[in-house]
Amino acid sequence: MPVPKMSKIWMDGELVDWDDATIHVLTPSLHYGWAVFEGMRAYATDRGPAIFQHRAHVERLYRSAQVLSMQIPYSPDEILEGSRELCRVNGQDSYYIRPLAYLGYGEMGLNPLPSQVRVMIAVWPWGTYLGDEGVKNGVRAKVSSWQRMGANIIPTGAKASGVYVNSSLAKMEAVKAGYDEAIMLNEHGRVAEGSGENVFVVRDGVLVTPPTSEGVLPGITRAAILDLARDRDIPVEQTPLLRQDLYTADEAFFTGTAAEIVPIRSVDDRVIGPPGPMTKQLQDVFFSVVRGREPKYDHMLDYVSQR
Repeated sequence: MPVPKMSKIWMDGELVDWDDATIHVLTPSLHYGWAVFEGMRAYATDRGPAIFQHRAHVERLYRSAQVLSMQIPYSPDEILEGSRELCRVNGQDSYYIRPLAYLGYGEMGLNPLPSQVRVMIAVWPWGTYLGDEGVKNGVRAKVSSWQRMGANIIPTGAKASGVYVNSSLAKMEAVKAGYDEAIMLNEHGRVAEGSGENVFVVRDGVLVTPPTSEGVLPGITRAAILDLARDRDIPVEQTPLLRQDLYTADEAFFTGTAAEIVPIRSVDDRVIGPPGPMTKQLQDVFFSVVRGREPKYDHMLDYVSQR
C-alpha cells in the first residue's frame, strides 16, 4: 500500500523533514537485514489520537533488540515520547506507527557488533491492511508452500527485519495464486501464523490459537484478544493446530496491528463461512476499545494529547 508523505520523521532524537530522512546505501542493515521494528496504530478517539498498547509494543522492540544483541541508545520512554510527538506534529487523527532500530553506516560485514545502532520512527495514515471488505466479510487464505522458519534457525520471537523475507515469499505466493493471505506451517507441519498475523480458530465454542512455541510471534493484538475473550467468559486454549483444524474450524480469523481482526472465510478453498458470532463479538469489542469507548480498557490506550 502506498505510504502518504507526512511532515516529520523522528531520527535519533530529532524531528527531520520527511524528504530529508535518509540513510547511506552502505548501511549494513540494508545488506544483511539486521534490524528490529514494531508496528503500532494510533486510533481516532473523542480525546484525540490514542496509541493502542503503546508501551507493550515498545517493550517488545527492546526484547527483539536484546535477542539480536543490539543496544538501543535511547530509553523506552524516549521512544514512547517520540511516537507521541510525531502524532502531534503530523496533524492527523489516526496513524500507523513504525519504529525501526538498525545498524548505522561505518562498518560492513556479517559481524554486526561494531556497528552503531540508530533509531527512526515514522507515522502515516494507513487503512485496513486486508481491505474493508476483508474485515467485514472475511478473506480467502492459502496454506503456503513456504515453511515458517524454526526458532533454532532464526529467532521467530523477535520482530526482526530479515525474518520477513520468509513472510513476504508466502504472501507473494498467496496473492499470485488469487488468495488474500497466506498461512504458514512450522517445521513440524503444524500451523504457525499468517504472513504478518496470528491465527485463531473457534471449535465447539472454544477460542484456540497456537502457542508461541510453535514459531509464532508473540503478537500484541493476539494477547489483547486473549484477554478480551477471557473477560467475556469465552474459553481459550493455546494449543498446536494441524492444517486440517483450519479446514474444519467453526470460525477462524487473523489478528495483528496492521490487519486488526480479519475473519477467514476459507482456507485452501475449504469454506469456513461468513464471520461467525464469536469473531463478530471480538471484532466489535476490539474496535470499541481502540476508539476509547470502553473505559475499563483505557489502560490499553496512550492518549497522545495528554502528554
